[in-house]
Amino acid sequence: MKAKDIMSRNPEILSPEMTLQEAAEKMKKQDFGFMPIGENDRLIGAVTDRDIVIRGVASGKDSKKVTIRDIMTDKIQYCFENDSIDKIAEMMSKLQIRRLAVLNENKRIVGIISIGDVATKSNDNNLSGKVTAAVSC
Repeated sequence: MKAKDIMSRNPEILSPEMTLQEAAEKMKKQDFGFMPIGENDRLIGAVTDRDIVIRGVASGKDSKKVTIRDIMTDKIQYCFENDSIDKIAEMMSKLQIRRLAVLNENKRIVGIISIGDVATKSNDNNLSGKVTAAVSC
């Protein structure tokens, strides 16, 4: 099984110039806790609901003025759509991350894969348990 078999497809990509308020509204509407950030047709980072709260709101930033660029994570981890689930699980475990952007061969984002995708769609209880335990530490 490969990333393309279990990923969420065609993620919406946010602009780094979007305000925290706008990003939070999109995340709420779509029920996402993670969204990729793109600029000039390239993936440049990601933002999570936790980033908005910890780096934005809790730091006293004005959510209607501060942009995503100011709080986003700019070193985003990714895999390729043809990578095996075993490779992805190993990467998530090693890096202790819950989500990966999925890129095609042209390095364009085509999906998102989460620990939940591995757990519910991989049909490998041992693998999903291993990843969940490693990431949850």
